[in-house]
Amino acid sequence: MNQDLSSIGQDCIISPTVVIEDGASIGTRAILDAEGIKICSGARLDAGCIIGENVTVGYCARVRAGSVVLHSVPANAIVEGNPAQVIGYQPASTRGTAPIPRLIDILSFDRLGKTPCIFPLDIGESALYLMRQVTDSRGSLTVGEVPSEIPFEPKRYFVVYDVPSSELRGEHAHKECEQFLICVNGSVRVLLDDGINRCEAILDRPEMGIYMPAMIWGTQYQYTKDAVLLVFASMPYSSSDYIRRYEEFVALKKLPPQ
Repeated sequence: MNQDLSSIGQDCIISPTVVIEDGASIGTRAILDAEGIKICSGARLDAGCIIGENVTVGYCARVRAGSVVLHSVPANAIVEGNPAQVIGYQPASTRGTAPIPRLIDILSFDRLGKTPCIFPLDIGESALYLMRQVTDSRGSLTVGEVPSEIPFEPKRYFVVYDVPSSELRGEHAHKECEQFLICVNGSVRVLLDDGINRCEAILDRPEMGIYMPAMIWGTQYQYTKDAVLLVFASMPYSSSDYIRRYEEFVALKKLPPQ
């Protein structure tokens, strides 16, 4: 730890084994008195928080005041509570912010049209799709043609369900694989991050999908109890295609220093 490059408030209790990277900020009366704690660069711990054993607070994450953190905190995440849970993510860096499609634009789309309506998210080539929908006295149907109405021809699909609301899924990027996400029941929050800009969307309608191209960091969280997330992938599963550390992801994107 370089204390000249980190900020530590008064009356903290910090074990000598704690690793604190340059640029981290720790508020007053924080307790980090356990083995295996790591506070990454840019992380902010507000006053009175308690960090448990073997917890890593990720790059530029924030721990709200008084929180008790028992599990590692992802990069850029905001956590609070006892036990602490992810409640959101830090806004994008000063390089720019991603515009979110206006609700009125989405609701005004005629889903009986011949093609889906596509809203660019300015996170790489990511986009929000509103697929065609047909409703009559027998019920509702939403449909998409493959491969003409999504950006790739799927080679694999998987379904994520029975996820506790406190759990996170994703937390990685793919080197080559593209994905298309549809929450066919319930709702889930989707975070998209290209290393420069960051935005979130709530998938809560079966006719709504998100395209996530390769080299986009993706996280899904706040699943409702009944949420069922359907994901189409452009290639078969390959463990070597995953990037699981945010710092590695940023390095591979070869972004200039902020």
